[in-house]
Amino acid sequence: MPERSGERADRARRVKLAGAVLVLLRLENGRNVRARLHQLSISGGLLHLEKPLDEGIKVEVIFHVRSTTVRNKARMLFPHWATQGCLQPFEFCDLAEEDRRKLQTDLHTLLGQAAELGAAAG
Repeated sequence: MPERSGERADRARRVKLAGAVLVLLRLENGRNVRARLHQLSISGGLLHLEKPLDEGIKVEVIFHVRSTTVRNKARMLFPHWATQGCLQPFEFCDLAEEDRRKLQTDLHTLLGQAAELGAAAG
C-alpha cells in the first residue's frame, strides 16, 4: 500500500476496540477522567471522551487489555468531534520495553482473532 501524504511507512498496526476497554486518565492536577478505548497500537491509541482534553497535555493512561495492564504517560493529540463526545488520539511517552512487548503480543492476538472472525463471516 502506498504511503499517504504525512503518514509514516512504519506506522504501528492498530486494533479497533470500539469502546470495549475502559480507560482512566489521570491529569497532572490529580483529576481523573474516564474514557473508552476506540483503537490501540503499541505507539498510542484513540480515545472516546465526553469532552476533549487540551492538545499536548501529558496524562497517565491506565487500562487493561487481555493480559496486559498499561499504566504509562501519554501525550494527548488534536481531538475530533464525534456524534456523541469526541475522539482524541494519544501517543505513549517512553513505554518500557517489557510493557511494549506484552502489549504487542496481546495486540497480535487480537488482530489474529479479528482476522479469524472476518474469514468466518466471509
